[in-house]
Amino acid sequence: METRKIIHVDMDAFYASVEQRDFPEYKGKPLIVGGPPNSRSVVSAASYEARKFGVRSAMPCSKAAQLAPQAIFVFPRFEVYKEVSKQIREIFLEYTDLVEMLSLDEGYLDVTFNKKNIPFAVTIAKEIRTEIFKRTELTASAGVGNSKFISKLASEKNKPNGLTVVLPDDVISFIDPLPVSSFHGVGKVTARKMKELGIYTGKDLRTKSIDELVQHFGKMGIYYYKISRGEDERMVQSSRERKSLGAESTFDRDKLDYDDLLKQLKDVAVVVERRLEKKILPEKH
Repeated sequence: METRKIIHVDMDAFYASVEQRDFPEYKGKPLIVGGPPNSRSVVSAASYEARKFGVRSAMPCSKAAQLAPQAIFVFPRFEVYKEVSKQIREIFLEYTDLVEMLSLDEGYLDVTFNKKNIPFAVTIAKEIRTEIFKRTELTASAGVGNSKFISKLASEKNKPNGLTVVLPDDVISFIDPLPVSSFHGVGKVTARKMKELGIYTGKDLRTKSIDELVQHFGKMGIYYYKISRGEDERMVQSSRERKSLGAESTFDRDKLDYDDLLKQLKDVAVVVERRLEKKILPEKH
């Protein structure tokens, strides 16, 4: 059976990098994409200059302003990001139709059998990163491995603007020293529980029996047992069915009035309804 060749490509600080590209005066400065610094909005993206101060995505903008008072705050321009993402996806599709976009700024490619008959996945990863920079002036990091799990971990290894290749024979040695908190499927609560069980690294996880892991984590224990051994059979899905639609609204200040909250909820529900109509009945929109 042919060993799978999976590439995970992740754009570097995507939203913030687009802003620094389009507005050169932002280059080299701590930049935060989100709402105003005194608002309840959250950070959509932070440049690497801002990350040095501890600013992270999904952090309240008010906290980000405290950590990096000299940072520049800009509102997101999602339509621009979508156009750039489209350019990136078009590059992916030049090599394979097996492309699974996880978001606007990252995706998996299965290049085991590719359109250009290139035998080495690392060659494809290099070409893609070069082509992305040529067409968008943005950098991307990439990971190459024999599964989605390994390739994603690899892409995170040398950010920004890095490339990491994990050969099949090196999978265990690559996984062993990594913190379990970096593993796909291990959230904060699970990572905390694992630490209580003395599981800090991939090697620690691999020493646990499947029965022990199932006892503590249910059916996810089987998954954790497998990934600690580099086993991940998940396929790259070129068409992912959207399972939910949503909308949200962030208040400038706490709201305690029931009628006010109910009105806000109705407004959000209307937005969801419109999005659902467009999804189900696109010909009417």
